[in-house]
Amino acid sequence: MDVAILIYDGFTALDAVGPYEVLSRVPGAAVTFVAAEPGPKRTDTGSLALIAERALGELRAPAVVLVPGGPGEAVASQAEPVLDWLRAAHATSTWTTSVCTGSLILGAAGILDGKRATSHWLALERLRSFGAEPTAARVVFDGKVVTAAGVSAGIDMALALAARIAGDEVAQSIQLMAEYDPQPPFDAGSPATAPAPIVERLRARSRFARDAR
Repeated sequence: MDVAILIYDGFTALDAVGPYEVLSRVPGAAVTFVAAEPGPKRTDTGSLALIAERALGELRAPAVVLVPGGPGEAVASQAEPVLDWLRAAHATSTWTTSVCTGSLILGAAGILDGKRATSHWLALERLRSFGAEPTAARVVFDGKVVTAAGVSAGIDMALALAARIAGDEVAQSIQLMAEYDPQPPFDAGSPATAPAPIVERLRARSRFARDAR
């Protein structure tokens, strides 16, 4: 089962690496990082790079497509080679997925039209411009399209997807081996629970807020 994780300069590391840690352990899965051009792609911090082993054209029909988000999404969502590959891959995929603002790239490719979808809370309303129905949930399944909310939600999405592919016991075993048992020190992982001043500060600094002005 080929799993293609699209990467590009400016993606967020955990968006890609979190699901990779889960999906690479699904029996029979072969995970490949792909990009418009093979080679290193730097994350949004600039201090980490992942290697895209293959160009998009070398992996045309993966069973699972995964698109991470990050500030580089603004460029990736306007790159025709990326959008053309996504449309073609989605036509034959078993699952087409995204994490965080990776859903905006799926939207730009026309994949979310008429679909329920989620994204990072700061970008959620942007989904309407692609014909999607923004859904404030951590993971959203709509047919074969699966979207995850911000960053860490990609792990939850990958575990839910692993269960669909290989069964609950396999997914639970992967979760246990990863000792994925979140116990955060603060109840600040959602705009619904985080202190209001922090929410407003991040909202004001968001590039999506700037775009709306």
